[in-house]
Amino acid sequence: MWKRESNGSRRPRREGSLLLRRLLFVAFFVEVGLLLIVLPWSSFWERNYFALVWPTLLPLIKNNFVRGAISGLGVLNLLAGFSELAFVFTARE
Repeated sequence: MWKRESNGSRRPRREGSLLLRRLLFVAFFVEVGLLLIVLPWSSFWERNYFALVWPTLLPLIKNNFVRGAISGLGVLNLLAGFSELAFVFTARE
């Protein structure tokens, strides 16, 4: 019949899958963080769909405090991504 594989042969594949998943999280957090830092200060921020559909949102969208808060969320995303990356490097044996 079928032979069962030992648990030792499955372990490296599982660890590789976990490593890949963690690296994807890092890439996601860093990419979103960079977008949230840069995008509010670009000209694209004022010319978006929501500003055209709801013109009353335009003063809120152009407010520098709102832009700074969104950039702050980007910094938090970058910190989360880099902390996850540090965990990946320190967890490897």
